[in-house]
Amino acid sequence: MADRPHTPLLDRINVPADMKGLSDDQLVQLADELRAETISAVSETGGHLGAGLGVVELTVALHAVFDTPRDRLIWDVSHQCYPHKILTGRRDRIRTLRQQDGLSGFTKRSESPYDPFGAAHSSTSISAALGFAAARDLGGQPDVALGDAIAVIGDGAISAGMAYEALNNAGHDKRRLFVILNDNEMSIAPPVGAMSSYLSRLYAGAPFQEFKAAAKSAISLLPEPFQEGARRAKEMVKGMTVGGTLFEELGFSYVGPIDGHDMEQLLAVLRTVHDRADGPVLIHTITQKGKGYGPAERARDKGHGVSRFDVITGEQAKAPSNAPSYTKVFAKGLLAEAATDKRIVAVTAAMPDGTGLKEFGAVHPDRTFDVGIAEQHAVTFCAGLAAGGMRPFCAIYSTFLQRGYDQVVHDVALQRLPVRFAIDRAGLVGADGATHAGAFDVAFLANLPGMVVMAAADEAELMHMVATAAAYDAGPCAFRYPRGEGVGIDLPERGTPLEIGKGRIIREGKGVALVSFGTRLQEVEAAADALAARGITPTIADARFAKPLDADLILDLAARHEALITIEEGAVGGFGSHVAHLLAEAAVFDTGLKYRSMVLPDTFIDQASPRAMYDIAAMNAEHIEAKVLSVLGLSGLKSVGA
Repeated sequence: MADRPHTPLLDRINVPADMKGLSDDQLVQLADELRAETISAVSETGGHLGAGLGVVELTVALHAVFDTPRDRLIWDVSHQCYPHKILTGRRDRIRTLRQQDGLSGFTKRSESPYDPFGAAHSSTSISAALGFAAARDLGGQPDVALGDAIAVIGDGAISAGMAYEALNNAGHDKRRLFVILNDNEMSIAPPVGAMSSYLSRLYAGAPFQEFKAAAKSAISLLPEPFQEGARRAKEMVKGMTVGGTLFEELGFSYVGPIDGHDMEQLLAVLRTVHDRADGPVLIHTITQKGKGYGPAERARDKGHGVSRFDVITGEQAKAPSNAPSYTKVFAKGLLAEAATDKRIVAVTAAMPDGTGLKEFGAVHPDRTFDVGIAEQHAVTFCAGLAAGGMRPFCAIYSTFLQRGYDQVVHDVALQRLPVRFAIDRAGLVGADGATHAGAFDVAFLANLPGMVVMAAADEAELMHMVATAAAYDAGPCAFRYPRGEGVGIDLPERGTPLEIGKGRIIREGKGVALVSFGTRLQEVEAAADALAARGITPTIADARFAKPLDADLILDLAARHEALITIEEGAVGGFGSHVAHLLAEAAVFDTGLKYRSMVLPDTFIDQASPRAMYDIAAMNAEHIEAKVLSVLGLSGLKSVGA
C-alpha cells in the first residue's frame, strides 16, 4: 500500500466552515490535497474514482462560497461525492467506502446533514433542488433558516427527460436556484493564467446582466480546447447554442462555459451569482473526468468504477475467477441468436458496458442502440421496434427498469408486443447497496397480463433463456440474472429454447419440497446437503418461470410432500406470492400442506459483500436449512456445523 499523501491544509478541515478563512491560493492547495486524498482512499476501497476527481475544484469552490448545510448542495447520481464527503466531516471514515457498516458510495440523508438528498439514480437533482427552494420560500422548516439550493448535474444526466421537466418547471417558477452543469465529456487544456485573470476580473466587476453577456462574448478568447467545449455544447442538448439559448428560453440565466478546474474562475463566477442572482441560474462548467490522475485520464472510462489499485501504477486488483460473469454470458447468448436472426436488435440506456451490449455492438453496430439515460424512452423505443417487426432485447438493470415501468405496462404489455427484457443486477448487488439492488422486478412484472417472467439458476440456464426469449413472439417476456460470476459450469455454444411455463426437478426427495427461482439454487443444494446428514432429503425444483407458473409441477410437489418452501432473490409479491395464490385457489392448504416462502426482507439493505447482504436477508444455505427444520418442527436441533 502506498504511503498516505501529505495533506497539511486538508488536515485542518473538518467541516466546510473551516474553509471560510482560507485565501484563494490556499483553496487551490486544498483542492490539490483533496485530490490526492481521494485517490489514496479509493485505491484502498475501490469505487467510483473518475467522477470525483473531475469535480475536486468545483467541490472546494462550492463549499467555500456557499454556506452548507444551510445551503443545500445536491449531487446528481452522486458518483462524484467522495471529495464532498471528505470535506464534510467524514474523512476519518472515507476508507470504509462501500463496505459493510461503512460510508455509502452515494449521498445519503441518514449519513450526514451535508447530504440533504440521497441519490444514485440520475437526473433527480434539479427537481429536488426546486423542492428545497420552494420549501425555503414557504417556510417549510420554521426553526431552520434554509438557504440556497444548488444542483450539480452531469451532461449525461441532464439529457434525461426528468431533468428537462425540472428545468421547465424551475424556469417557470422563477425561484432563486442554482444548477451547475458539470460537462465532463471534453478533456480541457491546463488553465491559462492571463485568461483566468481576465475572466475573474470580468465576472467579478460587471452588473449581473452585463456579467452574463460578457461571459458569452468571452468564448472567442478561450483557449482552443475550451472553444471546442463550447461548440460541443450544441450537441449536448438539442437546440442549445453556445450562449445557452435553450436554458435562457426556459427561464434560466445562463453563464458559461467556464473552466471547472480553474479555481480563480470558479470562485469569481460562484461569488458573483451567489451575490446577485434573483432567479434560476445555470452555470456551465467544463471538466475532465479522472482529472489529475494519469491512469484514470488514460482509461477509456476515465476511471469510472475501479477495484482496489496501486496508486503508483494504477494497476487494479483482480480476483481470480474460473467462471464468466452472467453479463458476459448474456452477451454470448445474444450474439449466438443474432448470428442467425437479423431481426434481433439490442437497446440499452447508457450502459453498454454494464449490460454486455458493448460486445454485441462491436459485431452488430447497426443493430445496437444506446439511447442515453432514458429508460422510459428505451422501453417505448423497443415497443416501436417490436411493432415494426423487429425482435428487440431491452437490456436494463433491474433497479433502472423501475424508471420505465409505466412504459412496460402501457406501451408493451397492454399491446402484447414481443419486447424481451434482459434484467441484469437481479437480487442484492454488494457495494452499490440498496439503490442498485434488483429487488422488485419480479413483483412488478409478473402481475402484468401476458408477461413471461424467467430467472436463470446458472449461466447455462441463462443461455437457454436468451434463446427462449429470441424465439418467443406471442408477447413480452423478461429474464433476470445477478451481478457477478456464474457457478463455473460448461456452456453450450447456443442456448436451447425452454418450454414456456415449465420448471424442472433437480433432486428427488421426500418430506419437504424446496422450489427455487433464480440463483439461490446453489444455496438450496448446499442446504439440502447439510440436511442429508440429519436424514432429511428434500426434493429440489428449479421453477424457471414465475409467470406462467408451472402449476402442474407445483401442485404435484404439494401433493407429495408435507411441506413446500419457495426461495427467491426478490421482494414479497413475486414468485412465492404467485405460488401461494395458486395453492390457495386449488384449496391445497385445506389438505394440511405447510407452505413457506423465503424472500428479501421488507427493508432496504445497506452495502456489504453480496454474501453478507444475503446473510442479513437470511437467505443463505444455513438459513434455508433452518427454515426446513422449523417447518418440520425440528428447529430445536443444533444446526450441523454450528
